Amino acid sequence: MTTFLGIDAGNTGVKAVLFDEKGGELARAFRDTGTTIPAPGFVERDIHRLRNDLEGLIIEVLDKSGKSGKHIAGIGTSGHGNGLYLLDKAHEPVIAIQSLDSRAAALADVWHQDGTAQAAEAICFQKPWASQTPTLLAWMSRQQPEVLSKTAHVLMCKDVVTHALTGQIVSDVTDMGGAGLLELPANGYSGDLLEHYGLARYSHVLPQLLWSTDIAGSVTESVAKRTGLLSGTPVIAGFFDVIASAIGAGVTQIGQASVILGTWSINQAIVSNPVPDIFMSCGIMPGRFMAMENSATSATNLEWVSQRVMGGGKKAFTVADRLAMETTARADAPLYHPYLYGGTHDPTARAGLFGVAGWHSSGDVMRSIFEGVAFAHLEHLNRLKAKNVPTDHIVLSGGGSRSPVWPQMLADMLGQTIAVSTQPEAGALGAAMAASVGTGMYDTLDHASSAMAKPPKFVRPDLGRMSLYQKRFQLWSALATSLSPHWQALKGLAGE
Repeated sequence: MTTFLGIDAGNTGVKAVLFDEKGGELARAFRDTGTTIPAPGFVERDIHRLRNDLEGLIIEVLDKSGKSGKHIAGIGTSGHGNGLYLLDKAHEPVIAIQSLDSRAAALADVWHQDGTAQAAEAICFQKPWASQTPTLLAWMSRQQPEVLSKTAHVLMCKDVVTHALTGQIVSDVTDMGGAGLLELPANGYSGDLLEHYGLARYSHVLPQLLWSTDIAGSVTESVAKRTGLLSGTPVIAGFFDVIASAIGAGVTQIGQASVILGTWSINQAIVSNPVPDIFMSCGIMPGRFMAMENSATSATNLEWVSQRVMGGGKKAFTVADRLAMETTARADAPLYHPYLYGGTHDPTARAGLFGVAGWHSSGDVMRSIFEGVAFAHLEHLNRLKAKNVPTDHIVLSGGGSRSPVWPQMLADMLGQTIAVSTQPEAGALGAAMAASVGTGMYDTLDHASSAMAKPPKFVRPDLGRMSLYQKRFQLWSALATSLSPHWQALKGLAGE
């Protein structure tokens, strides 16, 4: 049997999933690779732990599947975009910053005021923001130059996985474009862009650039001995994880849209040319680009509530779904703003409930949390529509798509039928699809996706609820605007 290993490294952990050539899942394993918050706004992880957990995952997957390394034709990777992963000359970790970090928010603000943001956007089709890779790199050059003095290589999250398996220092077009480090539509590095960021002197630390289906390297003998993989197994360059999730859910064609309910609120559609004045665009294959409106405002809110308020565990998510499902949508319910990690359009934003009254139940509050997350997705989709980005054919994926609440809520808000991916690990599958193309099983990602992606299920809207949601969304949006100066004042009180 020909199999492909997909490794998906997100903000909360790493998954390894083994698939057959038809996309059938043979085994999976997961490790919570740990997050540290050394200071308010700082979100980091330990690369040594990530490497060790990766090898444990591979051993576990092979054991669960009953397969050996000789059955794996190729390995694909995906990982969260942006953040900052630095290695020294000996390929040892310097620092690993995740894409939930906001330490560089003030620098991004300065760039928006002094024209740097506008100059960069003209080249990369993305304005600088707090967790963006070049913004963090520039912050390091100003605040912690001693860290950069030890740095020899800048990688993205998935590239750390590729390096651990192969020893190669490479990245791909989707990740580096999504990080605002490439000139679009050329999909290449730009000296002018680095000059705008003040990073021209660090051009030598950027990795070799590949397409996602290119072979990045092969499994080393030392890794093979420790994991059971076969030495020489091809490792493919892979994807920015939001692209991997879209492709794994069957979204590969121009005009198709992908909404991902995960740590981040991902709202994206495939277009023939990059789109100006949205959150970001990146190339995904020759002649196709992903237009994106994203923020760290999605299912991470439910995870926070389940862990910090409800005691944690899978039971907490079940209880949350039940409370929301059993509660009727009501006009005077509380409004929730899902800004636990700030907003891309206002990094000072904070999460909060507005309008709680004594007659509200726990179900009202829980439903408001689900609704606030859905409103953040709706806000992003509205921005895409305003730029004529097609959103009529949406496929929903991500952990939150398995909730019985969010798919119906989004269909009702949009007033349109949406497809829901039935593939539980779309990101890992997208990575495996890249491996299937890179090793020659399929000639294009279109063919790989057609062969390996499961058919979705469809959720139809209740148009009777659409009017209520529209009225509440208008108030939700107005509140966010009015709260902005108070969020900034709160940050000031904290001395940030």
